Amino acid sequence: MEIFVITDNRAWFDKINNWRNQQSDTVDIFCSPKGQHLFNEEICAGLISTLNVKSEYKKLINNYKIGFSCHCKQVFPPELVGSIKCFNVHPGMNPYNRGWFPQVFSILNGLPSGATIHEMNSEIDSGPIIAQREVQILDDDTSKGVYRKILSTEFALFDENISRIIQGKYTSSTPGTKGNYNSIYDFKELCQIDLDKQVTFREAIDYLRAMTFDGYENAYFYSKNGQRIYVSINLNAEK
Repeated sequence: MEIFVITDNRAWFDKINNWRNQQSDTVDIFCSPKGQHLFNEEICAGLISTLNVKSEYKKLINNYKIGFSCHCKQVFPPELVGSIKCFNVHPGMNPYNRGWFPQVFSILNGLPSGATIHEMNSEIDSGPIIAQREVQILDDDTSKGVYRKILSTEFALFDENISRIIQGKYTSSTPGTKGNYNSIYDFKELCQIDLDKQVTFREAIDYLRAMTFDGYENAYFYSKNGQRIYVSINLNAEK
C-alpha cells in the first residue's frame, strides 16, 4: 500500500515518522512550501519532501492509494479527493468551528472542542466522520492549553483507528448539521482590540485566553504613537 501524509506540524511529523518506521507499507511524508522552514534538517536527510498540492496533485493520484492531511495548511484539490481516498486529522469537533484555529473560536462561542478524523471531500472539514472525541475547556485554559489537549487526543484517535482506515474496514457517519466555518480572515479580524468596546470581565478574559498561544503574538491594540502593543493573559488555577 502506497500512503502519503502531508503535515506542516513538527509534532505530527515526529508522530508519523515513528509510525512509518513500524509499517510494511510505503509511507512518504510531505510538507507545504510555506512549511519547509520547519524541516530543513529532515529535508536534507530525505525524511520529508516539499510538495505543492495545488500544482502537484496528479503526482499523488498516480503514485499513492490513500493520503492523510495532518495539520496541513494546504487545501486538497477536488480532483485529488475525488480520485483517491484522503483523510484529515482535524483539531476540532466537526461540524463545529470547522476551518482555522477551532480551539480559539470554541473558547469564544462555547461550541464543542475536540479532535476529528474524517474522510475528505471538496468542502473544508466537511467529510463523513470516522472518529472524534471531545476535549473539555476549563476556565484556566488558554488557546495553547486547549491545543495541547487536542493534539494528545488526535494522537490517540490516530493510534486507535489507523489500521482500520488503511484496511478500509472503518465506518463513518455524516453530521446532522453543517455546523459553522471560520477562515483565517475571521481570526485576523479578532486580533485587533477595540479599546472603546464595552464588554464584561468574563468576555474580556475569554477573549484574551482565546488569543493567548505561547510563542505567538495575536491580540494587540495601537498605542497613541501608532505602535502595536501585544496582549496575552496568564491564568493559574488554585492548587
